[in-house]
Amino acid sequence: MEILEIVGLGLIATVFYIILKEQKGVFAILLTTAFTIMIFLLMMGKIQAILQVFEDLALKANINMFYLTTIFKIIGIAYIAEFGSQICRDAGTSSIAGKIEFAAKIIIMVLAIPIIVAILETIVRLIP
Repeated sequence: MEILEIVGLGLIATVFYIILKEQKGVFAILLTTAFTIMIFLLMMGKIQAILQVFEDLALKANINMFYLTTIFKIIGIAYIAEFGSQICRDAGTSSIAGKIEFAAKIIIMVLAIPIIVAILETIVRLIP
């Protein structure tokens, strides 16, 4: 029932955000940021459990940990960029949010290059 707690906190934060936005806009943005960080911290245990399951599966399947670590980094970058861009959008700076998303996409592409190369090399080896 954690989702009920999270939704409840979200609704409370939303009400406070609406009230603060009209009176003290800076505090409204700080509230949004604090709520985002709180949700992220609440989910850290779940994230660690998921990562552990994938790591165990990769070890059993004898998959190179470099690739798994790279995938974890890519997923982490995507989530962090999403959090950051949403905070920027809440603050009314969509252009900055877009730049964060653009930078994240470039970083993800750079990290993905070794995986893409490995896949292409495997495909080339399979073709007679």
